[in-house]
Amino acid sequence: MEDFYKILEEIRPDIDFKEETKLVDDGLLDSFDIVSIVSDLNDHFDIAIRVNELSPENFNSAEAIYKMCLKLQEKK
Repeated sequence: MEDFYKILEEIRPDIDFKEETKLVDDGLLDSFDIVSIVSDLNDHFDIAIRVNELSPENFNSAEAIYKMCLKLQEKK
């Protein structure tokens, strides 16, 4: 999980991903951030995050993002 946080923090070092729970709803992540996160997570987890998974509930917290990645890995 630390590798996961490291990926997020490299993209947005100014955000406390361990505490924030409204990353999208509060506008902390913009579309460019999400594209960068998706690209890095696709590579790290060897998954394909698709457009239909780009919802606020999947990106409002690091925990939600991580759970989505694990779920996509299980589907492989």
